This record gives sequence, C-alpha cells and structure tokens, in this order.
Amino acid sequence: MTDIEKDFDAIYKLHSPKVYRLCMGYAKGDSTQANEWMQDTFVKLWNHRKQFKAESQISTYIYRIALNTCLGSLRISNKRFVTELPIAMQDESTAELGEEDFRNTTILELYDCIDKLSSQNKSLILMELEQISQETIAATAGLKYGTLRTRLNRIKSSLYKCLNHGK
Repeated sequence: MTDIEKDFDAIYKLHSPKVYRLCMGYAKGDSTQANEWMQDTFVKLWNHRKQFKAESQISTYIYRIALNTCLGSLRISNKRFVTELPIAMQDESTAELGEEDFRNTTILELYDCIDKLSSQNKSLILMELEQISQETIAATAGLKYGTLRTRLNRIKSSLYKCLNHGK
C-alpha cells in the first residue's frame, strides 16, 4: 500500500462514520441509500484528490462533497425515501413502546422535521447534529460564523416546535 493509499485509508476511517450519518439525514433513515452516498463521496474524494488545495480542512472538503452527492442524487432521482415505523407504532393500542422503540420513533420524527427544512438549513443542522465544528460548518456552507450561529439557533427553535407541535 502506497503512502497516499494509507493516508486515504486513515481519512476514510476517521470521517466515514460522520459522512454516513450526514447522508442518513438525507436518506430519511434508509441505511442502504446512505451507505451508497457515503461510498460515492469517498470515491469522488479519491478521484479528485489532486484538486484539493489544502485551503481549508480536509473535513470541510469531504462534507461539501457529501452534501453535493446527497443533494445531487435527490435532485436527479426526485425520490422520497420512506422508513417504516417500528412494529410497536403500527398498533399503539396493543403495544407499549419500549425505550428503544421510543428512541427510534423520536429519531424518525426528527428526520421528518429536518426534511421539512430548506436544503441549506437541512445541511447545516445535519452537520451540527454530527458535532462538526461550527467553524467547519461555516466554511463548508460559505457563511460567516455569526450568521451560522444565528441560523442554527433559528433552525433548532423550528425543530423544537415541529417535534412538540407536529408543525
């Protein structure tokens, strides 16, 4: 294995879990689709590795590729990905929600609320949920740091209202 391949392997191992979860937000819980987009992201990173000029962090470059991959795929296919509700949700009158079912349901509701956001706001909050630094998010989105913080607060408020009021 060459040094370039070793470096790429280390980058993949470090960033692939976050890229996968970021893609899950766009795939609305469809793990197969999220995995495909994650793989596409790293294939594009490998194919365009010589174009990275190190003017930003490699993570910023990777997240931008991931966002473009997810959004581009959604635009082209215009498909809506549906995740089935847990069995317990299908008949609430006969089944009590366990802790894991409750957590899964809450996550599905969160994905549903996130899906209602504009494309850019969706990108911002998905990166924030992945605990990507706000400096990196701002650089990826081309926003000033203060603007990003204000927008994230508004997005979080909107999501809180959606989760608690179903709007």
